[in-house]
Amino acid sequence: MVSSSVAFAIALIVVITTTPMVRRLAVSMGAMDHPGERRAHAGSIPRLGGLAIIVGFFMPLLLLFGLETQVAQHFFSSPQLTVGLVSGGLLMGSLGVFDDIRGVRAWHKLWVQLAAAGIAFACGFRIQGVALPFVGNLDMGIFALPVTILWVVAIVNALNLIDGLDGLAGGVAFFACITNFAVGALHGDVLVMLLSASLGGALLGFLLYNFNPASIFMGDTGSLFLGFVLATTSILGASVKSSTAVAILVPLIALGVPIMDTLFAMGRRFLERRPIFAPDKGHIHHRLLAMGLTHRRAVLILYGLSILLTTSAILIAMGRNWEVGGALLLLSMAAIGLVRGLGNLQAALRRWQRKERLRSPTVERLRKAVPIFAHRIVSAREAAHIAKLLTDLAEAAELTALELSGLEADVAEHESTSTPPASNFAWVSPDAPPEAERDEVSASFPLPTLADSARLTFAWHSTRGDVSPEADILLQLIADAVETRLTRAEAARTAVSTGRLRPV
Repeated sequence: MVSSSVAFAIALIVVITTTPMVRRLAVSMGAMDHPGERRAHAGSIPRLGGLAIIVGFFMPLLLLFGLETQVAQHFFSSPQLTVGLVSGGLLMGSLGVFDDIRGVRAWHKLWVQLAAAGIAFACGFRIQGVALPFVGNLDMGIFALPVTILWVVAIVNALNLIDGLDGLAGGVAFFACITNFAVGALHGDVLVMLLSASLGGALLGFLLYNFNPASIFMGDTGSLFLGFVLATTSILGASVKSSTAVAILVPLIALGVPIMDTLFAMGRRFLERRPIFAPDKGHIHHRLLAMGLTHRRAVLILYGLSILLTTSAILIAMGRNWEVGGALLLLSMAAIGLVRGLGNLQAALRRWQRKERLRSPTVERLRKAVPIFAHRIVSAREAAHIAKLLTDLAEAAELTALELSGLEADVAEHESTSTPPASNFAWVSPDAPPEAERDEVSASFPLPTLADSARLTFAWHSTRGDVSPEADILLQLIADAVETRLTRAEAARTAVSTGRLRPV
């Protein structure tokens, strides 16, 4: 326990001191995460923060070995496990560095992940069997290799996919470390305790810089390395006493948030007939943001779910309190399902609202009337006819009110001596209720070429209480037509007043 505490403290201090240096390195190398459609941050933020986590994880192991502690000797007394953890971890970290700087295709990353998982299996990280409650041990036999590789690759990608908000992947991984440490303590496995404490200290130190608002991201360098270490440590930590079988249920629950999110994402993309590796904004953290939660609150909610799952996993690992552990597991799954369900419901509601806007009666009437009246207004022989045309448009579209205001007294004066000048006017539908009782919306359009205060305003009944983009575009066409015709009338009036054109 003392060595684990020392490892935790060393990792924490190392990451706190090295992260600023890694941040400067990332900026100098151009490893920056820029804002985008799927990004939740506004400015450019350096990545490569996983380098600090890698250094913080390995440093305590090296220092404890240099001090020749009993725990460190126990760690290095298993050379195969040491080689598997170090080589596989560094391979995943190197892949992440290259991806953060240059970018790597999804399939190329998958091949490297398979290679790292194969190295782990060859070095002794093996799922020889699965211990399930009320069932017993299920021997994997010849399926040990594919099951182990599937487990490692799945956890690596789960951590990578959930790394979408400041501090989210690091916090979820930290709670998984707590589970692994507790399981190691229950079984007296000092190696698992040491690895979990070292990784937990590195993560906590990094979260000081990565929690919202983040000044650095772990990038794929961190998420891929974390996924590999958690996957391999879970294989060791979930061993059932002296059996070589793996109680896969415990690490499965501990990493429930990223695993469930990944399964939902794969199922969603399969049903939508899109590539499994295609990015989207359907992850659980995107759903929380779409519900209107702040960045920080979304992360804290997922932390809460991780705590519930961690508690469930520890209770189950204790070999008793299955009822409590199962209840907490079901509660966590229900909470995750609720979050995703609400997000899907809100997305469906927005789609329905967009369709309703497109199909609203007012928009349909405007779609039929606007092309006709826009042409008539522009082609009107006399500017004074515009008021009559606007009134006819309002009646055809069943508007409740229409007003042309802000025109100067002599604007759009008649082109001929027999035509009265156009002027400001207001129209209200005879069927409209009193103004105090109207349930309507309005859209107002400036006419700057006529006068600074000139405006054309439309009003109509709306059960939604807002102006749809379609209605706004259609009415803008009418405003443009009015402005064009009255501008032409003003030009003609000016020509008459200067003597360049004689009135008829």
